Amino acid sequence: MSKIHKFPFAIAYADTDAGGIVYHGRYIEIAERARMNWLRGVAYPDGDLGFVIRELNIKYIRPLKLGDEFVVETTITHVGAASLSVEQKFVRDGEIYAILNGTAAYIGGDMHPKRIPNQILQKITAE
Repeated sequence: MSKIHKFPFAIAYADTDAGGIVYHGRYIEIAERARMNWLRGVAYPDGDLGFVIRELNIKYIRPLKLGDEFVVETTITHVGAASLSVEQKFVRDGEIYAILNGTAAYIGGDMHPKRIPNQILQKITAE
């Protein structure tokens, strides 16, 4: 649906567990940074919270380790009236280490889902 947004990242000591591999929960935090980097240029209307993750699924394929440099490739796979779906691949040297699939709902200031505003739809579908 859209082009791939690439977010480079390097594993630091704080990202790892006692065994020197990336703690499983850190994948979610790194994926969030990649999504926020992609959405950085999106201006939300006053009072709206924007996109909030509603559902996540992660498939861990092989472990990332201390010092590894990789890229999170974010692709929008579906855009609905009030939500969008993303696929995020953690890629190092052409190999996929993890795949995260998620759905984000667009939330207004009243904490309820609402239609994605046209100016945001135009920006994310033009990518």
